[in-house]
Amino acid sequence: MARLLSNAILKGISRASQSPRIVPASFNHVELRFSTTIPNDPDSHADFQPNNKAVNESESCSGINIKELVDKDVKEHPLVIYMKGYPDLPQCGFSSLAVRVLKQYNVPLTARNILEYPDLRTGVKAYSNWPTFPQIFIKGEFIGGSDIIMNMHQTGELKEKLQDIEGKEESE
Repeated sequence: MARLLSNAILKGISRASQSPRIVPASFNHVELRFSTTIPNDPDSHADFQPNNKAVNESESCSGINIKELVDKDVKEHPLVIYMKGYPDLPQCGFSSLAVRVLKQYNVPLTARNILEYPDLRTGVKAYSNWPTFPQIFIKGEFIGGSDIIMNMHQTGELKEKLQDIEGKEESE
């Protein structure tokens, strides 16, 4: 009998520790509210005030016009990729896939790391009206991400699109 009782108690304890239930306690009647988003809190130092990192679609905090920067990149370079990381060291599987596909065509590739510049990340999204990265532009035209580049590669469309880009070495 003692063994059955002991097993039942142990089962109850193990279930309670696995369950995300909230057990009422006597101190729960005290209501405390904490918030880290109180703007202009006089009791907080300026270093601990929340920063609004939302950026105007066309301007960054440093005064660089992101829309103009992206526009210049896209117009001056035949193949531009905005990615997480760099072509030699991608920091995302999708960026890595896009770079591997594009490198097969031996075309000059211009890349910008959006992880280094959060303003650039926001600005590129606004420029292309596309929410995800990498973002690839060919001859001034927004193409899409790694899935679209991969599909175009498989169907032969990418080869046609990159055909007349200068600096290309024939690999055939």
